[in-house]
Order: sequence, then C-alpha cells, then structure tokens
Amino acid sequence: MPAPMGDEMRLWQVRNPGPLSQTLTLTTAPSPSRDVEKGKVLVEIAVVGLNPADYKLAEAGFVARLQLPFPKTLGTDFSGRAIAVGSDITDIKPGDNVFGRMFPFNSAGSLSEYVIASYDDVAVISETVTLEQAAGAPTVAQTAYQTLAPVVKAGDKVFINGGSGGAGTFCIQIAKALGCHVTVSCSTTKVALCQELGVDEVMDYKKTDILAALQSGGNKYAVAIDNVGNLNLFGSADKFLLPGGLFRLVGAPSSLSTAWNLGYNLLSSKYLPAFLNGNKNTFNAYVTKNSHEDLAQVATLMAEGKVRTVVDSVFPFSEVLKACQRLGTGSSTGKVSVHVRETWAYSSSH
Repeated sequence: MPAPMGDEMRLWQVRNPGPLSQTLTLTTAPSPSRDVEKGKVLVEIAVVGLNPADYKLAEAGFVARLQLPFPKTLGTDFSGRAIAVGSDITDIKPGDNVFGRMFPFNSAGSLSEYVIASYDDVAVISETVTLEQAAGAPTVAQTAYQTLAPVVKAGDKVFINGGSGGAGTFCIQIAKALGCHVTVSCSTTKVALCQELGVDEVMDYKKTDILAALQSGGNKYAVAIDNVGNLNLFGSADKFLLPGGLFRLVGAPSSLSTAWNLGYNLLSSKYLPAFLNGNKNTFNAYVTKNSHEDLAQVATLMAEGKVRTVVDSVFPFSEVLKACQRLGTGSSTGKVSVHVRETWAYSSSH
C-alpha cells in the first residue's frame, strides 16, 4: 500500500556534472504541498523506468552545465498514484494510478518519492496494467507512437534498426498495432524476443550485413527508424526507402563521427540535390514531446494488451547507481526499472 505522506521525501540528485559514481547522492527535501496549482498533478512515485538520457545528460560535463539546472534530480519516467490534482483537471482524480514523463531539462526528476507533474506529463493508467509495466513506457512508447502514428497507414512496411531495446520493443508493438509490416535488426540472442513481439522479418546483425540486406530488398520501406545511432543508414536510404520515405533517428549519437554524420544527413536531406549526393528522402532526429493525449493512447493500447513493457531488470531505490550502470552496458533487453516503493510497486492496485 502507498505510504502516508511525510514532511520530507527522499530523492537521488547530482549536484554537479560528472560521472554518477562521483556525483550521485541520496538526499532529502521537503515534500511538496497537496495544494497544487491548476494544470498540475501531485504524484506519489511507485516505480521509475530508466532511460539512457537520465544519466548521459548528467555526465556530459560542460554540455550538461549548458543544458541542465543543478542540483538535478535524475529520472524522467514514472508510475504511481495521483494524490492531488489542479482544480481544472477533470480526467485525473486523487487515487488514480498514473504514469508519465518529467521534462528532462528541468531540475525535478522522477527518482523521488513525490513529483509535481504538468497535465501534459501524465495520464491515468488502467489498474489491469502493473505499475512496473507502466513505468517503463512513457518516453519510449510516446516516442514510438509519435514517430509512427502520424506518418504510417495499415500495410506500410517499416524498418527498425535496433529492435530489442526499450525504444525498439515499443516501436515493434506500436507499428504492428497500426497494421504495419515490420522488419527489425537485432543480435542473435534477441531474435526470439523480437519474433515474440510480432515482427514479420528479423535481420541478425551478427550474421547479416544489414546495409547489403536492405539494399538487396529494393525500395519498399515507407519509414525507417534508427534506435541505435551508430550506423550510417541514411546515406544508403535511397536504396531501401520508397521515394519520399521518412528516415527518423531516435538513438542519440554515440560518437563524434556519428554526430558529424547526423549533421551532414540533416543538411543533405534538406539542401543538397541528388547529383551532389543529396538524398531524396526525409531525415529527422526525433525529440519526444510530452502529450497527455498521446500518453492516454498508449495507456489504452496497454490496457487492451496490444503493447507491453519488456522489463530487463529491477533494482531497489537504494541501488539507483547499479541500475544506471546496468543500463549503461548497452546490453539490456528492454527496460531497467527502479522500485521507489518496494512494498507497493509489485501491485497494480492501491
């Protein structure tokens, strides 16, 4: 059961940019007031689903100082219980199970016992969905939904580079829920998972040259999504995307050379003609936008059993650093989660 709300709450903060092993501390702060403003929701956190950006931004040195306020509470995704809501909010009530995403560039984060979220950051989740499942969804499910829903139609072919991580598993499921034919790349050990999630074709990058396989298949994909960010697929997109097809980078650049390729691809897609090595397909690097309506759509898909979170591992609130280190290996299958309320997080009800 949820705990009574005390005067203080625990939260994980970094006070300066740098390696989490040196900067991350468990501290306390006054609990927020139950008297919340219009457009706000006070949430008691049960589970936090981690994303790579949760720790990468904080460790980015000088770049982190430009982008983040310090001290910074880590974490974006969460699930829990609404305790109080603004007077103008009618579709969320105190006691409802909710899930959501804190804006990553604010000082507040989800690795805290309580948060005050804006209306666009949060939505009700059915009690048939466990809080652990809900916590893993907000960023990656919104990303997949916003990436695909506006641009695909039933029958379209979609290629997903990197199908077994948190973003990839949701891209697969949402593409299938929208009626698409889905091809993914993954490693040998992740093939079975991708097939279980409903993919139509799998390219095992341990055994197959992905670029060669895509090119040999001809121009058949309406959309390509790159969740990895370390393979220059867009340079060959004319060989496998339909004319006017969309290439979306979801994975962050993992090196300076990849960041250079990102910049070049954005420019060549927009400005260079084909005879100067320009690309006739559209390239963009997608940034997730918090949307109450999109979260509600994801909640419906989860309640209907069409979409679920693949959970790699679960850590107690005392082991947030270990959880971030697990995610940082790059080998997790699905989401890494943290139970903020250990005695409550396993239940889908209050």
